[in-house]
Amino acid sequence: MVQPGDEEEASCPTNTYSPLGIPIHPRPVNVAAHQRGPLNIFCIPPLIGPLLFDNTDSDARDHCANERTFLSYLRLSLYMSIVAVAIVISFHLKSKPTPLELRMAKPLGIIFWVLSVACLCLGFGNYVKTVNKYSKRAAIVQTGWKTQSVLTVVAFAIGAVCILFLATNSKRY
Repeated sequence: MVQPGDEEEASCPTNTYSPLGIPIHPRPVNVAAHQRGPLNIFCIPPLIGPLLFDNTDSDARDHCANERTFLSYLRLSLYMSIVAVAIVISFHLKSKPTPLELRMAKPLGIIFWVLSVACLCLGFGNYVKTVNKYSKRAAIVQTGWKTQSVLTVVAFAIGAVCILFLATNSKRY
């Protein structure tokens, strides 16, 4: 006999998913059962359980696009952190850096590191916000003033550093 509250468990298939190779098997979270709740979909227990969405219309495609967008932000963040480390060590493994380069290396590295963390936070925030909107079946708007301003600052920083590198290396052979 089915008890009240067992409908959710009966609608969820057996879980063999193991995030990060952890040998525990958390129950999947059926998003449709929590669609109108006030709680963030990522805060519903079990916290590391996979989220199960109904695949209606183009939901699967939209979820995959959202994940790819997050991975693009993650890749940009990783590249910028590598550039930050490279600027700090100044790529001077064989020759001695000039005093101007030594003075500029740490501030530029810190700027790129901060922008890297900002890109990572922005990407994760957009991902969580979009998944929460998917769970409520709401319209999705991917861009906003935060995204545009952070990416504009990143673009200007990359352009300025490229010009700076060209100007400081133009006198060296």
